[in-house]
Amino acid sequence: MAKFAISEGVLHTVPDDMKMALTNHPAIVPHWNKLTPIQRNEWICWVTNVKKAETRAEHLLRMVEDLSAGKRKPCCWPGCPHRRPNAQKWFK
Repeated sequence: MAKFAISEGVLHTVPDDMKMALTNHPAIVPHWNKLTPIQRNEWICWVTNVKKAETRAEHLLRMVEDLSAGKRKPCCWPGCPHRRPNAQKWFK
């Protein structure tokens, strides 16, 4: 398998399962790397900020589908709570 450079987000690093999903679909890696760091951060947080492993797997699949379709951020996501100062207290 070819080695791809996967750009990181602002507050979050790309977890291993997300890197695998991206590198398993090499056509979306350039699109991922063209996203702004904040947009990448939103995807990372959207995938990782779930409670169940099944939900995380569903989010990974949808991320691949949405990025393949050219989308730049997760639909219907209020945004990474880690970037809001008044939400910081919940994530210590």
